[in-house]
Amino acid sequence: MTSAEAAPTSTFQISVQPSGRAFAAQGDESILAAAIRSGVGLPYGCKDGACGSCKCKKVSGAVFHANHQSKALSADEEAAGYVLTCCAKPLSDVVLESRQVTDESAYPVKKMPVRVSTLTKKSHDVMQVRLQLPAADTFRYHAGQYIEFILRDGARRAYSMANAPHTQGEAPGVELHIRHMAGGRFTDHVFGAMKEKEILRVEGPFGSFFLREDSDKPIVLLASGTGFAPTKALIEHLQFKGSTRPTVLYWGGRRPQDLYMADWVQARVAEMPNLTYVPVVSDALPEDGWTGRTGFVHQAVLDDFADLSGHQVYACGAPIVVESARDAYSAQRGLPPEEFFADAFTSEADKHG
Repeated sequence: MTSAEAAPTSTFQISVQPSGRAFAAQGDESILAAAIRSGVGLPYGCKDGACGSCKCKKVSGAVFHANHQSKALSADEEAAGYVLTCCAKPLSDVVLESRQVTDESAYPVKKMPVRVSTLTKKSHDVMQVRLQLPAADTFRYHAGQYIEFILRDGARRAYSMANAPHTQGEAPGVELHIRHMAGGRFTDHVFGAMKEKEILRVEGPFGSFFLREDSDKPIVLLASGTGFAPTKALIEHLQFKGSTRPTVLYWGGRRPQDLYMADWVQARVAEMPNLTYVPVVSDALPEDGWTGRTGFVHQAVLDDFADLSGHQVYACGAPIVVESARDAYSAQRGLPPEEFFADAFTSEADKHG
């Protein structure tokens, strides 16, 4: 490992096992950026060295790591050959191991204007925002992926789409669930000055969090807070496809009102015989009258499953929930690491904290 960056004009070959996919990367760009440009779906979340979702094993080659948080990649992990593709730049040809690699080239990344069509408060701190897409624009994506708002100064904010792709046939548009972060420049605007018909710019789709349909394994959906948004899209997609895979949703919040679309989930359970719902609340107050499951949502799965070796898990929400689940389900319940699919919701505060 060297601390010197490669010359910007250098071009290296990045290969991914076991898929055999390969792509070229410049010496001055991250491996992830090169993969996205080439249509190779490496897993990722924040793209900013904060969440660890893009971590994978380096089989051979050398990289230079730009600044990142130790919680995303520790010194011991780096010494053991792990890399964060979002901030690792190649110094040579590199071979990586990532069993989540998929080909997303059928769904090109687009920049486009969108119009705010409706704003609906779902709880005291969650806004359902519906965006109208250009009528002439075909926007294709996988249920579970996300888009990024491009702000006037070039800053970006990422939010998962909460509606499945087939809903585009009714009206071109996407649904987002935006939590208010006090002092957050974008979310303060959403909960304050934003009005219907406002025009914004977005880019997408992004992300490797979507249903793997080449499997008939039972599914565990794990969501915390607004991590429910892409999970909702997955449920809509499962229903649309007529899936018969046994599926259980664990949705966690601090208080009952954080499960802001519980009625919607109950309606789907009534329609989908293979779907089960387990709401979990960690900090209910006496006045909430909560009589359901309590504690941490990832722990509820551990309590209910002695063996996850034959399952797939799709986890979305706070990084601490996602990482706790990833570690515990593999180490304690036999879940194959390649069957854990995740999207950690990393806020600007998380990135710089």
